[in-house]
Amino acid sequence: MKSTVKTQNFTTQIIVTEFTFLMSAVLMMAALSRVTIPLIPIPVTGQTLGVLLTGIMLGRKRAVAALITYIVMGLIGFPVFANGTFGLSTLMGPTGGYLLGFIPAAFIMGWLGEKGWYNGIFSSLAAILIGHLVIFTFGLIWLGHFSAWTNVFAAGLLPFLPGAVIKTFVAFALIPIIRK
Repeated sequence: MKSTVKTQNFTTQIIVTEFTFLMSAVLMMAALSRVTIPLIPIPVTGQTLGVLLTGIMLGRKRAVAALITYIVMGLIGFPVFANGTFGLSTLMGPTGGYLLGFIPAAFIMGWLGEKGWYNGIFSSLAAILIGHLVIFTFGLIWLGHFSAWTNVFAAGLLPFLPGAVIKTFVAFALIPIIRK
């Protein structure tokens, strides 16, 4: 009987711990979505920093679970996307590619961390740049459905480069803190 109680307590503790990790990342993403510079058609937000940090903090499996949870929460009506938006119309709109790109970017960031990329300066910076590249790739391809391809880079990449540089250095600076 004692063994069963210990097993149940241990299982409950694992569930609570995993839920806490997951929801911490989701809440961080929601908070960073409110840090915004309103550009059209795509606002500059802190969300990409959240994706990078989620991947660094949680590893690939937890990071993917957190980002899927974040997207689903936005889909079902929680105002977690940029500027408090939500719903299928946001996911299917010009920002949808960036939002969907968060999931593979978090996976790759987590996977690179599991492979030891955050142990060195150059590999850490490379991992962060790869995370940005994945998000931009999904975002730009998706944005191409809403804008002429000649405008995609001007509207979907160039305005974001200064913020990407800042987010890269913030994520890089936080790696030692996050890893503890």
